[in-house]
Amino acid sequence: MIGAIIRRDLARALRSGGLWLPLAFLLLIATLIPFAIGPDATLLARTGGGMLWIAALLASLLPIDRLVEPDRESGVIDQLVLRGGGEGAILLAKTVAHWLSFGPPLLIAALPAAAMLGLEGGTLATVMIGLALGTPGLAALAMLVAALTAGLRGSGALTGLLVLPLAVPILIFGAGALQIGGTDGLKLVAACSLMLCVVSPIAGGAALRAGRD
Repeated sequence: MIGAIIRRDLARALRSGGLWLPLAFLLLIATLIPFAIGPDATLLARTGGGMLWIAALLASLLPIDRLVEPDRESGVIDQLVLRGGGEGAILLAKTVAHWLSFGPPLLIAALPAAAMLGLEGGTLATVMIGLALGTPGLAALAMLVAALTAGLRGSGALTGLLVLPLAVPILIFGAGALQIGGTDGLKLVAACSLMLCVVSPIAGGAALRAGRD
């Protein structure tokens, strides 16, 4: 069942342009940053890594209103539960599909974006490793917030208010790894990401059950 959910959500993301949208989004941000802060190559190289992290967070939020609510409203999640699928397992499968729809494209787009921002090889390697470790946590966080706000009217603004504070630790540790040039920040990114991947299906599943009762 989990594999079927992943394939279904990936196919839906592909139809809606979800696989190329993060790539275009990141390249657009990398193109606009020099216009916003100026053409100073040193400044761009120093701030570019942090900008890529912010772009990764925003890319994970692009489809947040379509992650859970359409399936909850149409009864798909209820049917999956009746067939023996737990809410936590359903959300875990959806999290994997969500990450596959934006994580790998984001990593691919980070290469030309880093070149446009003038990032050095060592900084680029740290950014790529950090994004590979951190984007699963961002996907899990987006799924958790989507489950918590499912069924609420006007939840669009609420999702941003919930996600941004919760994503601060990953962003801080990811950007910190770029500043100190060590692995401690990457280890903390991995720890935060792993915690979110474990907690999100459990808490999100509980929220879906509470909303149905």
